[in-house]
Parts: sequence; structure tokens; C-alpha cells
Amino acid sequence: MQRNWPPVFWISFSMCVGVMGTALASPLYPLYQAAWGLKPSDITHIFVVYMFGALASLLFLARLSERFGFLPILRAGLGLVTLGVLLSAIAWNVPSFMVARAAIGLASGMITTSASVGLVQLRRGGDAQKTAALTSVVMTLGFGLGPLAGGLMAQWAPRPLLSTYLPTLALGLLSIYALFRLPQMPPVAPAARATARPPGWAALARWLPRITLPPPDRRRPFWLASLGAFSAFGMFSLYASLAPSFMQELLPWHGPAVSGLSIALILFLSSAFQFLARKYRTRQVVVVSGVALASCNLLLVWTTYSHAAPLFAASVLVTALGHGLANVAGMGVVGKLTRPEARAGLLASYLIVGYLGTIVPILAVGWLSDHLGLDRALVVFCCAMATLSSVVTFLAARTPEIPVPGHAP
Repeated sequence: MQRNWPPVFWISFSMCVGVMGTALASPLYPLYQAAWGLKPSDITHIFVVYMFGALASLLFLARLSERFGFLPILRAGLGLVTLGVLLSAIAWNVPSFMVARAAIGLASGMITTSASVGLVQLRRGGDAQKTAALTSVVMTLGFGLGPLAGGLMAQWAPRPLLSTYLPTLALGLLSIYALFRLPQMPPVAPAARATARPPGWAALARWLPRITLPPPDRRRPFWLASLGAFSAFGMFSLYASLAPSFMQELLPWHGPAVSGLSIALILFLSSAFQFLARKYRTRQVVVVSGVALASCNLLLVWTTYSHAAPLFAASVLVTALGHGLANVAGMGVVGKLTRPEARAGLLASYLIVGYLGTIVPILAVGWLSDHLGLDRALVVFCCAMATLSSVVTFLAARTPEIPVPGHAP
């Protein structure tokens, strides 16, 4: 298999398949809600369990690629996510489904970091900006294919809570087979450590969380890009967790296929915008993404009061623009601030901030929806996120461009 397709293809394919399972269940939430009698806050809790798994993976497992090489970790992540998809298909209650979602989240963090490191290693000597764009586009396509396939299957396939997961399960098995046919690739030599540790502490330290940051004089671009990801991930997670619920109240048409298509459309358009933005300066991309993220939140507030389908469509389009540009800007900043051997740690730090955007605001909007109603909860969420995006935009516009890519932190 590897004779016909280069390793870059199979690494990209495996990343795409690996993250498909993350949002695959989003169009199914109303079906689970009806089958198990769930409240909006229950849906957000199920969604956030996945994010806690991804966050734990980034905190405790992000450096495994540096120690063992990206390929063994990618294989393990694909195996775990396939197991999680299988458990989702046979889940019989909320706890079993939460276990499946946690496994998928844990695997997602392993897959995104190891595959990102692998693409950088395989494309060593190539354009760092293009490699960052390729990584972000592949990741986003995988996230988009999940809800699209899930929505279509849930709308028309028999037994949707089972059959929806079968295509992703088959693709996961294919990816595992392909990865085991690739030749083993050694890990990039880790950066030397200045401080010696006792042997026992060194063994423990391999598993302890370590937040990798750029040097103090280069941290401002990193934090601005990370807060942009916080806003972008939070906005997408709102659609991924509660879009099937609020679309029933805001729009005349709804259903698993419509909600799945809306979520997928955000991500597919996001990939297109990332491709178009790959040649622009990173600071320009951060500024435009901030404007778009502030605008899409205000459009969704307007939709909440007007119930106008064109405004909702505009919000989806602008969300895709902000999400795509925030992703490519963040990956570009990480690529410019690190050497390949240190990239996994900084990438994990960046994703941790982004994933917090999928946890804290989504838990808040779920709690508010139970107490104030979904419409008011949406307004509070959107106003807060629009304010954050506006501040990021203002500060990014006053921040110099990162001058030289590839400097070590």
C-alpha cells in the first residue's frame, strides 16, 4: 500500500479519519435526547466529556511523539479512536456513551499532535507555512466529514444510533492497516535539558504536564493566536453541541441532515479559507479572523431575535471564515516559534487553550439554557465571545509580525 501512496498521504488520511469521530455524534444528539430523555445541559456534558479526554491527552501524552516517534503514537491513537467509535455504536445509556466519548477525546489529542509532528518531519526542508496549512486543512476536513456523514446517515439510515458509526469504523480499520505497513521512522532528537534530574524523577517527569511556551519576548503572538483559537473552537463547539437544538427554535427547517450539513459546512468552508490564507502574513490572518469571529457572534444574536434563515446562513459563513483563519494563523505561529523537535510541546499548549474554549463556554451556555432558556443563553454566550474576539483583534493589529521562522523557544 505504501508503494502506491507516499507516507505523507497516509499520515494525512489517518489524521482525517482519526478526527472524524469527534463530531460524528453531533447530529445525533436530538435522537439521544429523545431516546434517553436528556436536557440541553446533559448534551453539553456529553460533548464536554470528549473535550476533557482531548485535554488530558494534550497535558499528559503530548510528548510521547518526541520520545517514541510519531508513528507508534499515531497507530495507538487510531486504535483507541476506533475502539471509541465501536463503543459509541453499542452504547446503551449515558455513562457508556460518555466512556466512548472520553476515549475518542483521548485518542484525538494523540492523533492531532503525532500526525502534526509527522507531517513536519516528513516535509522537512519544505515551506513551513504550507506544511502548517496542510496540517490544519486535513484536520478540519476530518472534523467536517464526521457530522456530514453522521447527519446523512441519521436522517435516512435504519437504526441511526448504530448504523451512523459503521463507515467511520471501517475507515479506522483501514487507517490502522495502512499505518502498520509504513516503515518505522525514528523520533526527532529531543532538545537537550539544562537541568539534571534524579532517575526516578526523570521517569515520572515524562508523564507530568509541561506547558511549553516561547521566550518572554515572543509570547504575545502566541497568546493572541491561542485566544483566537479559544474563540474559534468555542464558536464551533456551540454549533457542534447545541445546533440541532437551537435550529429547531430558530429555523423553519431542521433535522439531523440539516444540522450535520451546517456543522460540516463550517468546517469545509473553513478548510477552503485556510487554503486561500496560506500566503498571507500571520498577523493579517489573526486580525481578519478576529473581526470575523466577533461578527459571526453578533449575527447569531440577530438571528436569535429575528429567526431569519438568511441571517443564520450568514452567521455560518462568517463563522467558517473566522474558524479557518484562526486555525491557520495559530498553526503558523506555532511553526514560526519552534524547532521541529520542540514543536509538539508548543502545539499542545496552543491546543490546550483552544480546547478550553470548547469546555468552559459550552458548560456555561448549557447551564444558562436550563435556567434562562436557550435563546437568552445564546445571547450571553455570543456577546462574551464577540467581546473577546474584539480585544484579540485590537491587540493583534498592534503586534509586530514574527520576524524569523524556526527560532527555538
